[in-house]
Amino acid sequence: MSARGHDLPRQPARIPWTGRRGPFVAEAVVLGTLVVLDLVFAVGTGPVRGELATIALEFAPGVGPVVALLAVLRRRFPDRIAVLAGAVSGLSLLSTGITAGIAAAGSRLPPQPGAAEAFAIALLVGACCHRLSPRAATAQAVLGGAAVTLGPILRYGADTPAALYSAGAAVVWGAALAGGLVLRDADVRHRVEVLEARGTERLRLARELHDLVAHQITGIVVRVQAAHRVAERTGGDAATFAELETAGAAALAAMRRLVGALRTGEEDLFVPPADLATAVDRAVPDDDRVHLDLGADLAAVAVAPEVVTTAHRLLTESLTNVRRHAPDAAEVRVLVHHEPPGELRIEVVNDGAARPARRGGYGLLGMAERVAAVGGTVHAGPADGQRWRVVARLPLEPG
Repeated sequence: MSARGHDLPRQPARIPWTGRRGPFVAEAVVLGTLVVLDLVFAVGTGPVRGELATIALEFAPGVGPVVALLAVLRRRFPDRIAVLAGAVSGLSLLSTGITAGIAAAGSRLPPQPGAAEAFAIALLVGACCHRLSPRAATAQAVLGGAAVTLGPILRYGADTPAALYSAGAAVVWGAALAGGLVLRDADVRHRVEVLEARGTERLRLARELHDLVAHQITGIVVRVQAAHRVAERTGGDAATFAELETAGAAALAAMRRLVGALRTGEEDLFVPPADLATAVDRAVPDDDRVHLDLGADLAAVAVAPEVVTTAHRLLTESLTNVRRHAPDAAEVRVLVHHEPPGELRIEVVNDGAARPARRGGYGLLGMAERVAAVGGTVHAGPADGQRWRVVARLPLEPG
């Protein structure tokens, strides 16, 4: 089999220094420039009247460098973005409160642009919209928006150039918010593309296993069966051929199960070996809504390990679908019975009219392929109008 078209580099490609550090350097340069401009603007401010105004004028320029540092630190501590964003917005609002209080006392300060402060808040708002949950991102965006848009007006008054500063800060804040949402959407699309690529690769592997390996094993089993029949008629070593036939059939069944698992995309293929009653008990949650009807004779019934695993998977998936698609179900009935001569009947019924999941490997297709791999059948559909029922019949020994 040629690997052409699927070649991958043996070692990860090295990202140039400019690619790894470029965004950080750009942010640091912009923030540093804005901090310097804010300081120059503050130094160039004329004298103010009042001791409180003088103290506030000395305090205000220090906010910019602090918030700029906190904004840069979000790259070093990505899991602390919410804390950093809250700290920056809180510090900005604190500065607004102090300045507005001084102005109310009659010592209004000359307007300061606060460009570094606005840009730092915008960076953190964008990062929050990109990384945090929708609720947390919304809270940080509102808090940051209030800090950068209302802050200048509350500090210096709407009849000053602060109104222009506020408008500019609002534009920067909106651009950062939009950028964060765009990056968030790009991440989602990337994850979907990765999952689709993995699914395509699994299907390719499943086809190759089925076409190359399963067919070869089938041919071996057929030849061993023929030799077994000849040995029985001629008095040869029929027992050895019988063992080979059994081993080949088991290998073929295992290969089919592996192909089915690859097609459905399940991560773990088998449940730890256990008897059927234990497997059912593990699959059925301890929930007052779930009523389990376990056949009394199941303990005495010999069930193949792969059938036990399939039963466990079937119950787990069916009950998971109930939680996902019928959360309002008041009652879920689970039935596991042995039906002679050699069949298991598994039934899951809920009154929430749950529909099967649509994602590959987690709905009817995944259950049907797994059940078919052991020679069973499964049916799912509405029952009695308001209920949803999944019924499966599994052989005690895989067919």
